[in-house]
Amino acid sequence: MTTGIALPDAAAGTVTRRRPARDWIAGRPGLLVASAYLAAALALNWRLWAGLGSMAPAGDPGPADNDLMAWFMRYAAHAVAHGHLPALVTTALNAPHGINLMWNNSMLFPAVALAPVTLLCGPLASLTVLATLGYAGSATAMYWLLRRHAASMLAAGLGGAVFGFSPGMVNAGTAHYGIEFAVLAPLLAEAALSLLTGRGDPLRTGAWLGLLAAAQLFTGEGMLAEVVIGCAVLAAVLGASRRPAARARLGGVARGLCAAALVALPSCGYALWTQFHGPLAQHGSPWPIANFTNGIHSFIDPQGQLALHTASTAAYADTQGALSAEYLAYLGPPLLILAASATVWYWDVLRLRAAGVTWAVLEALSLGVHRPLPFHYLLHLPLAGDLIPTRMSIPADAAAAAVLAFWLDQARSGIPGTAGPLRRAMPVVIALLAVLPLVPRPVAAVPGARVPAGWHSVFTRLHLAPDASVLVVPLPYSRQGQAMLWQAETGQPDELVAGWFSGPGPSGHAATSYWGPRHTTLAVFCLDALWQGTAPAPGCARNLRLALRYWHPAALVADAGPGTPLARFLIGLLGAPATRGGQLLGWRTG
Repeated sequence: MTTGIALPDAAAGTVTRRRPARDWIAGRPGLLVASAYLAAALALNWRLWAGLGSMAPAGDPGPADNDLMAWFMRYAAHAVAHGHLPALVTTALNAPHGINLMWNNSMLFPAVALAPVTLLCGPLASLTVLATLGYAGSATAMYWLLRRHAASMLAAGLGGAVFGFSPGMVNAGTAHYGIEFAVLAPLLAEAALSLLTGRGDPLRTGAWLGLLAAAQLFTGEGMLAEVVIGCAVLAAVLGASRRPAARARLGGVARGLCAAALVALPSCGYALWTQFHGPLAQHGSPWPIANFTNGIHSFIDPQGQLALHTASTAAYADTQGALSAEYLAYLGPPLLILAASATVWYWDVLRLRAAGVTWAVLEALSLGVHRPLPFHYLLHLPLAGDLIPTRMSIPADAAAAAVLAFWLDQARSGIPGTAGPLRRAMPVVIALLAVLPLVPRPVAAVPGARVPAGWHSVFTRLHLAPDASVLVVPLPYSRQGQAMLWQAETGQPDELVAGWFSGPGPSGHAATSYWGPRHTTLAVFCLDALWQGTAPAPGCARNLRLALRYWHPAALVADAGPGTPLARFLIGLLGAPATRGGQLLGWRTG
């Protein structure tokens, strides 16, 4: 029996056959697996896709984080539209000081890559695309890594899904896209493993490693540091296990690392100089990292985002910051038991031992910084004090996924061919039961802040000069980022006073949203309270006058309806507005 359609070959007089499409697809199992991951990612984010461009994930930790991420997407797209890369220091936010993008999770690489989506569909649409690609792409990259290390298609497919759709990744996807978009992490690990094991030409592998490191630097520096730590653990395990081979490969590893540096430094050197020696350089962390710890219950109590949870476990997760995208450790008792027992039982299998030890070390690092926990002994290393311990759970999830995949293949290979079907299926059933608690529910979505009616008309009538800074009320800060999203959606104003970001405080130590002297902070909170309908606090008018003198904006635009406390206060302070539109009032102040 033949398949396909036979066609005469006019030149040779022979007959060729077209392979059916199903044969072409069957010959590319990785394509099938990647398609399944993409379908799962679309299902996970279907509410965001249903309102593409107008919806954001529920549970924004700031709740201004998503608005800031949208701002970064528009900032990069605006630069691309004008034929250049984004500047690393800008006063488009937090005028007149500005921000240093290298000290913020600005995701420059994915933001530039998705610039066409941002320009066509808006920044919230780009974030939906980014999150979807983050889930599917991270799973696919993990699948590829496992296949490169001899995992079967079934085991690699399951391992990829465990990493790409882990509870930590799903929680990070609420706003921390630099963590959730972990596509490059498995690729970096594979390049490092190729160097360590002597697979391929070290110079070519090193160049690839340098290219990946540069891309990851402009995606998320924290993830790059965490992958480096994980690879260091892998190197230690491999070196201790195969000492003669490790010594023989030292030269190749050194050549590969030199090639990586030669590739990465030209693209990263200026950015790193700007970060550490340029304008608005900072030191230290703006976050109290001692508070970012994984307790034992974090590994075993599922958050409400998962299909299988209880009211008590969801309540515990909420108190630990599940909605702040920092509840990242959960893997569930079945998978934890399986990973630990598999590592011990198959200790003689090098790939399983290496993955298991790496998983255990990374999870131990996620427990916090207090003595005698392992992370405490990293604090003396450069920049290690800026890392958030709980986020070590994301690369740990990759190691756990590898343990699961390698165990599944070992367990299946140990069953004789004469065994019955139930016995042959038992390892697969155990693996599926172990990952069942990780299945997530579709991500909840909420509408993004809509641009107020009259926004364009008010800015048009103000006749502002290019690059003019504007104070918009409500001012953007950690609890509300509407103004950043409005600027991202419309491109107006060119420069925005205040914002939610990381920058140096008066001493140069990292701070969140340093806007200037103390009266600027008091003015922000006073205007916020007025916008929410409360009476002005004592000293509010004085603080705002001082803040305006310090910021020196060209205009002030307020979302203030007639007769509201905010409108009465501003009219009493600044006089009648120069223009009105919808619920917006506008004054020229510069």
